[in-house]
This record gives sequence, C-alpha cells and structure tokens, in this order.
Amino acid sequence: MSRKKLDMVLENITIEAVAAEGKALAHTAEGQVVFVEFAVPGDIVDIRVIRKKKAYLEGRIINLRQASPDRLEPFCSHFGICGGCRWQPLPYEQQLAAKQQQVYDQLVRIGHLEVPEFLPIIGSDKTQFYRNKLEFTFSDKKWLTTEQMADAGTLPTPGLGFHVGKFFDKVLDIEKCWLQPDPSNAIRLFCRKYALDNGLEFYNLRENRGFLRNLFVRTTDDGQTMVIICFAHQSEHIAGMLDAMTDAFPQITSAYYVINNKLNDSIGDLECILYKGNEAIYETMEGLRFKIGPKSFYQTNAGQAFKLYSAARRFADLKGDETVYDLYTGTGTIAQFVSAKAAKVIGIEYVPEAIADAKLNAACNGITNCEFFAGDMKDVLTPSFIAAHGKPDVMIVDPPRAGMHPDVVKVILEASPSKIVYVSCNPASQARDCAMLAAGYRITAVQPVDMFPHTQHVENICLLEKIS
Repeated sequence: MSRKKLDMVLENITIEAVAAEGKALAHTAEGQVVFVEFAVPGDIVDIRVIRKKKAYLEGRIINLRQASPDRLEPFCSHFGICGGCRWQPLPYEQQLAAKQQQVYDQLVRIGHLEVPEFLPIIGSDKTQFYRNKLEFTFSDKKWLTTEQMADAGTLPTPGLGFHVGKFFDKVLDIEKCWLQPDPSNAIRLFCRKYALDNGLEFYNLRENRGFLRNLFVRTTDDGQTMVIICFAHQSEHIAGMLDAMTDAFPQITSAYYVINNKLNDSIGDLECILYKGNEAIYETMEGLRFKIGPKSFYQTNAGQAFKLYSAARRFADLKGDETVYDLYTGTGTIAQFVSAKAAKVIGIEYVPEAIADAKLNAACNGITNCEFFAGDMKDVLTPSFIAAHGKPDVMIVDPPRAGMHPDVVKVILEASPSKIVYVSCNPASQARDCAMLAAGYRITAVQPVDMFPHTQHVENICLLEKIS
C-alpha cells in the first residue's frame, strides 16, 4: 500500500531553534511541534507537511517569506537535493553551538548523567574540502530534479554521484562537491565522461545489472591519491578505463579495481586488485606515518583527527608506566599516538586487514610497545585475555556508531582500569554506555570535537574515572 500523500500547508511559521538530525524546530499556532528541513532560526516560512506523527509534524519549506538575518547563501549548487552538508545556510559558530548542545542533551538531559566539566567544542580549521575519502555511485538512471521532470524532453540518463536521502537506488549526478580537495572532482567528472563516451553501462541498483558500480577516491594532504573503481564483472574495458584515467591524472599514486557481483556495494569481503602504482598511500601525524590501503579505516578529516587524538591523550594523562588498552583500535592510530607516554599498549579490532596495517605501521614507526589483536571485541576481550596481557591502567574505547556490546561493558567493569577515555561518533549510544559504566565510573570531563562541518554529526570524548 502506498503512503497517503499529505496536503497540509502551514503559513507564517517562525523557525525557533536548531533541532536533532539536522532539522530545525518550530511550533504551529496551536503549539504543535514541527521539525523543518534546511531552515535557520529566525526564518519565517510556509511549510508543506510531509510527515504527520502523533507528537510532531515534519515539513519542508515551500516559501521563504522572510530570511533570518543569520541565513547564509549555500555555496553548493546541489544543496537541498544532496543529502549532505545540510547546514550550509547556518553560520559555523551556530553549527558548533548546536553540536555542543546536542552532546549536552544526550548526556545530561536525556541520559541523566552528571557532567562536572563540559569543555567548549573544538571547531574545524577547514569547513570546505576537509575530507580525505569519498565514495560515489554509478547509476543508469540519475535522480531528476523537479525542473528536469517538468521538461518533457528530459529522459533518465546515467549519473555518478551520491545517494539521495534514504533511497538506495536514487543517485544524484554531482558536478562539484565541496567536501574533498583536488583532484577528486576532476577524476569523477573524467570517469563519467569516459564511460559515456565509450558506451560503458552504468549500474542499475534496483535490477542489479550493468558494469560500472562505484568510485572511491582517497587523498592525503601531501598530494597522494588513491582511486578504486568497482566493476560488476570482468571485461576488457577495465584496463582501457584505468589506463585512460591514470594517463589523465599522473598524480594518482595508487589505482585499484574490484569485481563486485554481489547484491550490495560493500567491498570489505572482496579482493582489491592493484592495477598501477603503490599499494598504499600514507598519512603523517606528529611524526608518525600511517599506511592507508583500499580497505583501511582512517579518520576522514585528518586535521581534526589530530585534535581529537590529542584531546584523548590529554584526558588519558599518561605518566609513562601505564598499560593501556585501545579497544576498536582500527589501524592502531590512537594506540601509536599515545604509545610514547605508555609502558605498553594493547590494541583490539574486528577487521583483520586493519590489524595487519596496525602492526606494519607500528614496525615502520619503530614502535615496539604496541601489540595488536584481531577479533570480535566481546570474544577477544575476556578475563583470560586480560590475565594473559596485563590489567589495564587506562582504557581508550572508540566503538562504531552502535556503541559497545553489554558483554564488553561488563568486562571493562571487571577489568577496573583507573580511567576510561571514551571516544564516540554517536553521543546517544555513548550516553547509554556511560550509564552502564556508571556502576563503577563517573564522568569527570567532556570534550566535543567537530569532524564534519555543515552536518549535524559530532564526535565526543568522555573521561570516566573510577569511583573510589
């Protein structure tokens, strides 16, 4: 059954504040809560209601009657259609204030946790072209704007860009993205043109047919570039496309391809085949060098990653004789970042390839006091593991968005480190986990960090100290 289309328009609505999930907050004349997309506090707007819930409405602006004095002109031509960078009209200072409030609300107002010291959010030096990795999707039927659909002569055409909203099969063709520095845009535009000029079939995500699936671009601050193209099947056209791309962009230092004939776009379980160039690119941080392969995880805002890890290390306040456990260590970046101030660091991570990179990175950096182990956290971090490798004095945890498994929290409580430094990309799951840890720990400081300007996402660090 199709969803019933709402035909409700609210006029002269004043936007009051920034709300959750990148939306803004307003109220109807009757006092009902309305969440509005792409709005700025102070706007006076007419809204079309797109979703009606018992406790609130969700709406979209159809007429901006009076713009807020704070409203900025979006810098991206794809604003409002592309799902990213939703806060472009909002001044950056207000974005930071909203993210600080988001962390406070999750920990204190919703989580009912006591926070004695709430440090000001650390902003990003770069608010454009700050990402070092982007993934684009090929689609044989690109998303059409309302204006394009109104043009009877416009037919669905292939596109290369980002998924639109929550639609798995809708891809917006991107002309210029402001997230990743050169040569990211030029490489994407070249690949699209080459494919169209040579009649290569873009993928149909709904019917799972076609040839070209995905394009990954990874860059570093010192000019290294890795490109990975995912194809649905083997073909003589692979070499032609990769040769043309690397000839056009000699700055590409690593060129890979992947054959993906699965029903999803993930490449974690697939072989990445090096076609030309180096097997990896490298990032440097405070004298340390980190290998980044086609599947490696590395913080996508490298400049802010340094600030994030520095804040975590400051919270850990290591004296040099501690045993540190770094849970969800990834490629061991935080582990190695703190290793000079610790006696021993134990890193645990689910992805075997990441642990292989962590070991290689540590060896290349001349670090001998780090050990790394691969496996599911709840299976590896056991009382017997801790007995074998030493009781932790400090634990640093940086779990995925879902947070920590209750079994992991239980083992942490049993291990009883003096401090826990909890780094999170999701303050909601962090608040839940901190509530579970409250059986033995109290939060003594909180440090939000903005990793993704113009989005609602925020990273946060909680320092938890053992209750004596």
